[in-house]
Amino acid sequence: MKLIELLLILGSSNETNQNVSSNETEIRQGIAESEGKSSPVKEEQIATFSTKIYSKDSARQNNISITCNTLNGTTVKNGETFSFCGTVGQASTSKGYQKADIFDKDGNKKKGLGGGNCQISSTLYNAVLSVPSLVVTERHAHSNSVPYIAKGKDAATAYGSYDFKFRNDFGKDIKILASTDGSTVTTTILSLN
Repeated sequence: MKLIELLLILGSSNETNQNVSSNETEIRQGIAESEGKSSPVKEEQIATFSTKIYSKDSARQNNISITCNTLNGTTVKNGETFSFCGTVGQASTSKGYQKADIFDKDGNKKKGLGGGNCQISSTLYNAVLSVPSLVVTERHAHSNSVPYIAKGKDAATAYGSYDFKFRNDFGKDIKILASTDGSTVTTTILSLN
């Protein structure tokens, strides 16, 4: 029976007309389920964290924007391990990255492609820390203090050497949101029900 026929039957009395919209919703859900379509996924925020951007350097702002856009919307299935470097990839000029401040392994400040990425990995690290069932499996401190987060709360990343990883033991799939408004970086973690 088609949806229209069902609605016509339901709409045959005045009493039923008052319930048509709620019945229509139930019928549509039933039809979607019978056709093998799943109902919409509910998203619930389980963590969020923000850090202030300390520099208005255009190259750094550019890199932060590219990385947030790349990371935004990433889904981590239950039981899987997330890799920041594996998700974002290597910073390159072909992706639009520019040279901005980074620290080398000895703590010296220099210019490097993707400078600013560690602020996003550090922001995400702190969101992850607030969910006990997201288990950090790899995290590295910077070789020098960074101005956007307290000591010991950073997560340095360098493609091919340092990564930030966590395993999703939450019991449900999760989604990562990442954004910047030019003044702050915000990462949010949603559970997918």
